[in-house]
Amino acid sequence: MKKVRILAMEGSVVQAIAGAQYCFNTVNHFLGMNGQEAAFEVKLLGLQHEVKPGFPGFVLHPESLLSEAEEADLIVIPPLFGDFDEAIAANQPFAPWLRRQYESGAEIASLCVGAFFLASTGMLDGKRCSTHWGFIDRFRSQFPAVEVLDGSIVTEEAGIYSSGGANSYWNLLLHLVEKYVDREMAILLSKYFAIDIDRDTQSAFAIFRGQKEHPDPEIRKAQEIIEHRFSERISVDDLADEVAVGRRSFERRFKRVTNNSVLEYVQRVKIEAAKRSFETSLKNINEVMWDVGYTDSKAFRTVFKKITGLTPNEYRNKYNKLVRLN
Repeated sequence: MKKVRILAMEGSVVQAIAGAQYCFNTVNHFLGMNGQEAAFEVKLLGLQHEVKPGFPGFVLHPESLLSEAEEADLIVIPPLFGDFDEAIAANQPFAPWLRRQYESGAEIASLCVGAFFLASTGMLDGKRCSTHWGFIDRFRSQFPAVEVLDGSIVTEEAGIYSSGGANSYWNLLLHLVEKYVDREMAILLSKYFAIDIDRDTQSAFAIFRGQKEHPDPEIRKAQEIIEHRFSERISVDDLADEVAVGRRSFERRFKRVTNNSVLEYVQRVKIEAAKRSFETSLKNINEVMWDVGYTDSKAFRTVFKKITGLTPNEYRNKYNKLVRLN
C-alpha cells in the first residue's frame, strides 16, 4: 500500500486538496468493491492541528503533523492561493522534510501553482515542470533555474510530477493512478469523474496578455505597437526603426525579456485576436484571418493550431455559443 501524504498548507486551494483525497480514496473504494486491497493510505499532513487554507470558511484538520511524519511514497503539494510569497514563507517548514523524503525515494506531485512552493525549495532546479499558463512568465522570472513548459498538462521528471492550470491537476492524478495501479483503473476514474484522460495541453485555455513585466522601455514600446497594430504587416526592421534600436540588438533584447522571438510574439498577438473573434462573432475563418493580418490560409491555420492545439473551426465550435445554437 502506497503512503500518500497530501500537504495541508496555509494559503492553499482547499478544493484541490479535497480533490486529491477524493481521487485516491475512490480508487480504494473501487478496489474494495472487487474484493481487492486498498492501493493507497491517504492522510493530510499539516504543520499544526488546525490549518486555514486560502479560502474563507474552510478549516483543515490534518490527521498527521509534520513533527511526527513517517516516510511517504508520494507527497502531494496543493496549489497556492492569494499572495504566493506569503504562502511560501508560511509553509517553509515543509521544505527540508520534502527534500529528505525525496532523497529517500519518495515521489512528489505539485498541483498547478503548487509548483511555486516546490521550486522555492530548489528541488526543481535544472528540471522541467508545468504550472498554470497564467503564471508562467512570473514563474520564469522568479525561478530562472527551472525549465517551465508552455502549455503542458502533465510533466514528469526524476520522480517529480507537476500539472498545468487549475483543473488540469485531475489529469496528473489520473496519471499517478495509472502508474501506481493500472491503466484500467485510470480509465474507470476518468469516466467516473467525467475527465478527458488524454488531454495533453492547456494551450486552448491560455489567454495571451504579453510579457511586459520587464525593465526595457524600448521593447515594451515595440510590444504596444504590435498589439495596437496587429492587423498590419509589420516587419522586424520596421519595429526596430520605430523604437530606435539596431535590429540585432532589438531581436536579442526582445527575446531576453519576453521569452519569445519577435515573430513568435507577433503570431501570438494575432492569434489571440483571432480567438476573441471566433468566440464572439459569426465571421468565417477567412474573414477572421484577414482581420488579424494574414493572407495565407494555410499559414494562418498552421500557426493557430500550433498555438492553441485546435484548428480554427474546432476552436470556434468549442467556444462560440452562437455557433452551437445555430
